[in-house]
Amino acid sequence: MLANSGNVSMRQIPAGVWILGFVSMLMDISSEMIHSLLPIFMVTTLGADAFAVGFIEGLAESTALILKIFSGALSDYLGKRKGLAVFGYALGALSKPLFALAPATGIVLTARLLDRVGKGIRGAPRDALVADITPPSLRGAAFGLRQSLDTVGAFLGPLLAVGLMLLWANNFRAVFWVAMIPGLMAVALLFFGLHEPEHNQTMARKNPIHLENLRRLGAPYWRVAGVGAVFTLARFSEAFLVLRAQQGGVPVAFVPLVIVAMNLIYALSAYPFGKLSDCMSHRKLLAIGLIVLIVADLVLATSNHWGVVLAGVALWGMHMGITQGLLATMVADTAPADLRGTAYGFFNLVSGIAMLPASIVAGLFWDRFGASVTFYAGATFCAIALAGLAWQPGSRSLLGRRYIYRNRG
Repeated sequence: MLANSGNVSMRQIPAGVWILGFVSMLMDISSEMIHSLLPIFMVTTLGADAFAVGFIEGLAESTALILKIFSGALSDYLGKRKGLAVFGYALGALSKPLFALAPATGIVLTARLLDRVGKGIRGAPRDALVADITPPSLRGAAFGLRQSLDTVGAFLGPLLAVGLMLLWANNFRAVFWVAMIPGLMAVALLFFGLHEPEHNQTMARKNPIHLENLRRLGAPYWRVAGVGAVFTLARFSEAFLVLRAQQGGVPVAFVPLVIVAMNLIYALSAYPFGKLSDCMSHRKLLAIGLIVLIVADLVLATSNHWGVVLAGVALWGMHMGITQGLLATMVADTAPADLRGTAYGFFNLVSGIAMLPASIVAGLFWDRFGASVTFYAGATFCAIALAGLAWQPGSRSLLGRRYIYRNRG
């Protein structure tokens, strides 16, 4: 069925979405205090090269995305999502001390994997919770709001990292210790602040990953999952944005400002574009998002001057604001309510499979051919993805209009 959206105010969005948004914000402050410094820490302190950075980041992010299939399916099977989300956030918070203690890249890899395992466990149940507590006509705005609050944390974290690096004379490890505090605050807010809605269990519990249930997801959903994988291939790890800024001679303490700039634009654009997705063609918005990423890659390829890098990073953030909440909304729209956790899980599985080779190839290109070739290659793949999106069979019914799945019977 089709849904039309009128004007939406933030006051109409359920309180639970706000709580989930602030939980995401606190955890992103914690994570980005570390992640905005981690590539430089690995290269300058631990002696890693770009390939190692790309491999660690790609493997970590892939792990998070792939694990979402199991946590999402489990939340559908249990009919409960909050407990899994709390456990995932707790694991992420408790992984932070390992970064401060790491003597070599092996421990950094372990810490990143534990951190991303936590993200993998919490991600699909959290997104399914947003869909559960939000009316269909407000989903785009709700996902956009949660993403905006999440991204506020993603630029506050690097700002805190810059301030502490200046205060403590580039002491990476001291900053990593402080990062644990907002992570623990996120866990407490979710545990005490969110009331999970009751799920009516009218049928016997079945394995959500069973073939019968996967067939119920349907062709529209699987097309959305395919689009998500293509977008992931076209956008490698943001760690390379940090390395690009370092090439331009930006002092180490100020390098996290690159991530601040990206996430500031991301935060400012996610809610307006999420709201727009409730009444505009999804296909057109996705195409706009790819065009913006092509321009970002071309700008970043031309020069490592700080002004050019800043412009490219801002465009990168706009691309994220246009596409990330939109893709989450499209999953909710095309999946049955009792399989939403599984749907987000499989969506992230295919994206996770794409993330690892994308980041590894970017690292190899960076080491062998230089940063410019890496970003030109990214722009080329984006152009291929854009052509595929325009040609995609069935895009008129799925991506050209709003498709809402309704349970029948």
